[in-house]
Amino acid sequence: MATITMLHPGAMGAAVAGLLVEAGHDVRWAGDGRSQATRERAVAAGLDDHASIAAAVAGADVVISLCPPGAALAVAEHVAAAGFAGCYVDANAVRPATARAIDAMFDDVVDGSVIGGPPVHGDDHPTRLYLSGPSAPDVAALFDDDALEVVVMAGAPVGSASAVKVGFAGWTKGTAALLLALRAMARAEGVEDEVLAEWRRSIPGIAERTERVGPVAAKAWRFEGELRELAAAMAANGLPDGFHLAAADVYHALADLRHAADPTVDDVLGRLAERPPPDQGAQVPD
Repeated sequence: MATITMLHPGAMGAAVAGLLVEAGHDVRWAGDGRSQATRERAVAAGLDDHASIAAAVAGADVVISLCPPGAALAVAEHVAAAGFAGCYVDANAVRPATARAIDAMFDDVVDGSVIGGPPVHGDDHPTRLYLSGPSAPDVAALFDDDALEVVVMAGAPVGSASAVKVGFAGWTKGTAALLLALRAMARAEGVEDEVLAEWRRSIPGIAERTERVGPVAAKAWRFEGELRELAAAMAANGLPDGFHLAAADVYHALADLRHAADPTVDDVLGRLAERPPPDQGAQVPD
């Protein structure tokens, strides 16, 4: 069995770490400065608190980073500074270039990306963990559970698993933001009912998708960073990044709904309506 450090156990990290504990591994975490909610998740998952990152990674075989995408580089830098010499798994929603930057910090890096929600037993559509890099098969072997489908991208370099996440999340999270922005526009123009009716006639399921705002509101603070990483990946490949920068702006406007008890469509559309209009001066002809 392996000694594994999970940084940091949010909802996804705690669920993945719990599967590793069930598989018989010694799973640690670093509790210094973490919230009470994170502590409760770590305890429920059966993780051992080693307080600091340095203590948690000392002697570990594997470190898994599952954190907000904007923190991925900083977490990797902390682990590298602690002298970690094992296998570092970056499983964050980052662009391929960020994964490659992390690869340069360690001798053994596996690039990972998670598709789906926190894994649970008995799910008919298990969460998938894509892995790329030379040691991907070794990391896959740590898991033995039907709640998580591990996909080893044979022969694919670090950055490939992150590229899969970019390709998938660019659609799911990008279109979610687009639909909410369109509905906000329709409401502002007084044609919301007509637009919803046309969506229901012409594109079944789209109107209903804009009603399911709870998960979006709860995670918008995290989605913003993911969409900015995604936009940078598009730009790095010579493709337009404006789609996903705009989506990031939508999620930024919703970030304060993170702890709302039961956010409604009105709450979400209201936040979007409150955004200050962009400066149009540069677009006025001479």
